[in-house]
Amino acid sequence: MATNPTPVRVATRASELARWQADHVAGLLRGAHPGLEIEIVPVSTEGDRRTDVPLSVIGGKGVFSKEIQRAVLDGRADIAVHSAKDLPALTPDGLTLAALPTRGDPRDALVGADLASLRSAVDEGRGAVVATGSARRRVQLAALVPGVGFEELRGNMATRLQRSGEFDAIVVAVAALERLELTAHLSEVLAPDAMVPQVGQGALAIECRSDERWIRDLLGAIDDAATNATVSAERAFLVELGGDCSLPAGAHCTIVGPDELRIEGVLAAEPDPGSPVLRGSLSTSMGPQEPSLEAQGSPADRSPEELGRALAVSLRARMQGG
Repeated sequence: MATNPTPVRVATRASELARWQADHVAGLLRGAHPGLEIEIVPVSTEGDRRTDVPLSVIGGKGVFSKEIQRAVLDGRADIAVHSAKDLPALTPDGLTLAALPTRGDPRDALVGADLASLRSAVDEGRGAVVATGSARRRVQLAALVPGVGFEELRGNMATRLQRSGEFDAIVVAVAALERLELTAHLSEVLAPDAMVPQVGQGALAIECRSDERWIRDLLGAIDDAATNATVSAERAFLVELGGDCSLPAGAHCTIVGPDELRIEGVLAAEPDPGSPVLRGSLSTSMGPQEPSLEAQGSPADRSPEELGRALAVSLRARMQGG
């Protein structure tokens, strides 16, 4: 086992939101381990550098995480802090997803206009344009507001808010606005049954080297069991679909009773607005209530990962006409 270094080095993206997240994790660790020294190590990622290029063009997988993961693997840092929604479905060899602290708000929100205003603009012939870089958000909004147009918008939160006046609305994560104390910009928070969130949205994911047991023990003290269960189900959904954060799919898992999880998922045939969109849901303790709306499956005591995989299998089969 490696000698415990001082301070513990925390790799993170360099944006204001990422620094907030790293500082938050540092605070949790200091609370759990008084006297622990921590150093923040900012890392530039491809996704942050190439904000003028759609994620689908860059390649999608790991554009916000691979450089941070590399910093841990090559010893420049001891842990990596990510937005869980930005992590690829599979963890690289040599790393372990060691902790998921208590989750923030997983929902999406509109800034600039609410759904009713967008619908009115379209219905009255004025048209409406929503800016987002997410295929998942585009396909679901196209179903919520038929006829709405879309523009690409990427960058940190400050950049997106500065440009929000160029469009009728932009779509952002509620948790990001809350963490940066920018909720005054909210026009409408979108319920998960209207807009299924990105896998892991609102949660922070902390990775470390697999062979660093002492770091894993440190991180275990700030892992939240409920967040771990729900995000594990969502990530298993994404793994089964073979996707990443650029896939036009989302999942939202909640704890609805003692030892009972319920996951809702969405999957589009293509990343383009107007593409057929399927939804389904599944619970650990009950089968589908409405076959036309719910995923097919028999009642079973599934693990979170099994639950997520089962829903993905069902939606994929329906998408393929099975």
